[in-house]
Amino acid sequence: MVAPPDKAPPDNAPPQDDVLWARSLHYSHSGSPGLIGVSIGIRAGEILAVTGPRGSGKTTLLRCLSGQLLPEQGEVWFNSVPVHTMGALARERLRRDRFGWIGPEPQLLPELRVWENAALPLLIAGASHRSAKRAACEWLDRLDIGAFARKRPGALNRAESQRVALARALAGEPAVIFADEPTAPLHRAECALLLRTLTTAARSHRITVVLATHDEETAAVADRRVALLDGRPAAAAAAAHQTAFPQPPEDQAACSLSA
Repeated sequence: MVAPPDKAPPDNAPPQDDVLWARSLHYSHSGSPGLIGVSIGIRAGEILAVTGPRGSGKTTLLRCLSGQLLPEQGEVWFNSVPVHTMGALARERLRRDRFGWIGPEPQLLPELRVWENAALPLLIAGASHRSAKRAACEWLDRLDIGAFARKRPGALNRAESQRVALARALAGEPAVIFADEPTAPLHRAECALLLRTLTTAARSHRITVVLATHDEETAAVADRRVALLDGRPAAAAAAAHQTAFPQPPEDQAACSLSA
């Protein structure tokens, strides 16, 4: 049955099967371009790797998609709701209730115990002390760090702290996890454990993962990749470079070499 006209989606609305959708994102850092016309669609339950060298715009893209940054131009939609028109408090609630975040630094609060750090988003959202602790400890156990639940972060090494950060991102059962170079500080074995837990959780709980990485092995766990270069999709960046610095004709290049 065709929806009545007043129920039809607007022409500029994102595809309904995309949990995250962005169009023509532009953002600059103190005048330096961070994103230039980036568009992207991410399906529910998909693991998407955003790849590219350092400084290519990966973190800026994740921060725009998660509502941490407002693009200077362009649109960001989450479940057909426009994030780019939300106020600061609404975006903060969205990040707290629907999104999880893990970056290269664990950013644990030293005054809280390990389980409290993992449960923090749930406690802030108003969950009971008991249910928040149960959810946090469940993920700490899955990450083989449950024995540290009552310790302070100072008792952990870097890899253990990063596992706590992942438990914190997963404990609230978010719709989307943004993982910004989460394996950068880890050795190979720790990297494998972190990625295995993240991908297994994403598959079993149908969590969408947006994974920024410059590491080939980390990107290999994704369903799909989007490459950035100089703030643009890699193909567009290559075309722009070719336009700015065209290659000389083959006969001209040969003459230059022979000279």
